[in-house]
Amino acid sequence: MKDKYPRIIGEYSSGIKGPLLFITAGVHGNEPSGVMALKKVFKELEHSLPEIKGTIVGVTGNRKALNKNVRYIDEDLNRTWTEKDVKDKVKNTHEKEEMFSIIKVLQNFPEKDFTKHYFLDCHTTSSASAPYISVQEVHDNDEWAHQFPPHIIRGFSDIVSGCIDHYMSRTGLTGFVFEGGQHESDEAVDNHEGIIWHAIAKACSLDLYKLSAYPEAASKLEKLKTDQKTFEILYRHELKEDDNFKMEPGYKNFQPVKKGDLLAQHNGEEVKSKWDAFIFMPLYQAQGNDGFFIVEQVQ
Repeated sequence: MKDKYPRIIGEYSSGIKGPLLFITAGVHGNEPSGVMALKKVFKELEHSLPEIKGTIVGVTGNRKALNKNVRYIDEDLNRTWTEKDVKDKVKNTHEKEEMFSIIKVLQNFPEKDFTKHYFLDCHTTSSASAPYISVQEVHDNDEWAHQFPPHIIRGFSDIVSGCIDHYMSRTGLTGFVFEGGQHESDEAVDNHEGIIWHAIAKACSLDLYKLSAYPEAASKLEKLKTDQKTFEILYRHELKEDDNFKMEPGYKNFQPVKKGDLLAQHNGEEVKSKWDAFIFMPLYQAQGNDGFFIVEQVQ
């Protein structure tokens, strides 16, 4: 029986030296759309055999959680990538085992063999959302992110430790996280496919017109460029393991909020907005460490 979630979803190269584009998807097991998009992309690449510079690698994140359709098994895989966890090499949870397995794949593509290392990490959100990029402001990440169409959020990995993009950035890769939309939505698969095609085009000099047809998903994403905005995080509403938290219904990513707006119930108390700003990542799923964020537009 074919593995539904193999560690390596695909690898493609034309044999011409160039960058590495390392794409991860399904780091959370309830977010399969990036994996689905990668499968579509590699199927088209293997069919059309277009010329590119460098190598594209697509990797599955939390395989066991994906098979169970849960966010994680023991702990959040997108919180394990701290310097201490990586250095200690302790595999005391399922997610740490997954982390070291992914690191091992990346180590098979050493820096000396490529002109540059790029990464793209594909995620989705529990609430309805326009697609957006989350970028850590180190070396050329922000400049790279602004070459793509969606909204951009700065600073998430500076507030939340142990994210995979934090690890990728501190080990020398250039890239960002892309949030494609709501977990179960068809649009999320399309958005992930679109950003992957654009990343391949920009990183590996792929001419999208050399494919069997110009990808419709890439065309859809291009339309977001005229509306691109950049946001920075003002506040994170952190949750502890035993907290009782319920977001008020109806909030969406980037929805404006006013001072005094009721946002959530937390351990029996009302949580009201202290800002005239925008809500970001409101929590509408059982598992998670973040109730919501408040962001402000800077560009």
